[in-house]
Amino acid sequence: MKKGAKLAIAAVVVAAIAGGAVAVQKQQGNKAVEVRIEPVASRDLVASVTASGQVRPRTKVDLSADITGRVVRLAVQEGDVVTKGQFLLQIDPQQFEATLQRSLAALASAKAQLAQARANALQATRNYERSRDIKRQTPTLISDEQLEQLKTAAEVNKALEEAARYSVEQAEAAVRDARWSLSRTTIVAPMSGKVTRLNVEAGETAIMGTLNKDAATLLTIADVSVYETKIKVDETDVSRIKLGDSAVVEIDAFPDTTFAGRVVRVSNSSVRAAGAAQTATDQAVDYEVTVQLLNAPPETRPDFSATARIITDVRTNVLSVPIIALTVREEERVGAGDSAQGPAGKRPSREVGKKETEGVFIVKSDNTVAFRPVKVGIAGERYFEVLGGVSAGERIVAGTYQAIRDLRDGARVRASAADSAKSTVAKAGDKK
Repeated sequence: MKKGAKLAIAAVVVAAIAGGAVAVQKQQGNKAVEVRIEPVASRDLVASVTASGQVRPRTKVDLSADITGRVVRLAVQEGDVVTKGQFLLQIDPQQFEATLQRSLAALASAKAQLAQARANALQATRNYERSRDIKRQTPTLISDEQLEQLKTAAEVNKALEEAARYSVEQAEAAVRDARWSLSRTTIVAPMSGKVTRLNVEAGETAIMGTLNKDAATLLTIADVSVYETKIKVDETDVSRIKLGDSAVVEIDAFPDTTFAGRVVRVSNSSVRAAGAAQTATDQAVDYEVTVQLLNAPPETRPDFSATARIITDVRTNVLSVPIIALTVREEERVGAGDSAQGPAGKRPSREVGKKETEGVFIVKSDNTVAFRPVKVGIAGERYFEVLGGVSAGERIVAGTYQAIRDLRDGARVRASAADSAKSTVAKAGDKK
């Protein structure tokens, strides 16, 4: 075969391959994307905020000792129900009884010294007054120097009497302090409730609560008639929560059971997460929200783990679209203006940004899609409330996420096999 013929055949083959590739590419470009299609419909939506926390009694008291001493008697056990004023435990009172006796003896001594000082002051005053009267009648019998000495002695004894009186007051204060310390050896219940924690046994030493609160806590009494759960809510959600909002609480100890709750307190200051590696800019900012349990079972115990779902808003029979259907597309370029001149006389351009718009992809009658901006309201568990942009009955692309992310205006779509099966079942049901 001649060389020219071979070149002609090769050119034909290359052209055929190129034409086939173009045809395949064109066919693939017109291939419909499999998506989930769902009509815009009216639904009941519930907006909520969910967070976790622990169950705690609304009112509790951590009891600690005001003195240091050995526990010689313990009258309660963990789980006991006590009433206000009931005896709980006794700290060894011997040291404090002895201190009270010393204080009483010191008070008696101070009172005796006061009586003596008062008598001396009275005697010195009378001596001065008699000598003064004699001096007036017969000036030569008593010299001026003697009269001045008697006057000084009277004033000194009067000052000693006043000092003795202050000593009595000091001794009385010491007695009151000793009596108070002795009374602190007997600890009674400050409120009615249940002993939910007992950290001490008879024979152990109780330390003062001002030294170390955690180590000094002897026992905890709680009012278990009302339980609360304190949850931490992110700063982006706390503004939607109001006092009185209803809540549904799940307690891990009672699976498959929910309990009603009500928001009773929202903190005004944040609770920042602790962490040595975190800085002020990357710390999570949470707010503490207290939810009161309205129907907690009697078996509930403090520190149970719980999850509260707070209902922040409710919409009835409103147009809605699936949350996954809402996507964002670039609308137009903004900014690109000039700023001040640089050192070389050039105008540095501003950073170019792109405006983004939320919307959904509408499926038209020819199974092509078009992006349409929408305005949404509250978010339920699976659907967004639609305030404008679509009408009831319009078909929209509702999944998958990957398909929606890659869609462009004019793309051709087809319903997934699952959607087609659902449609067939629905039509069969309508015919019946």
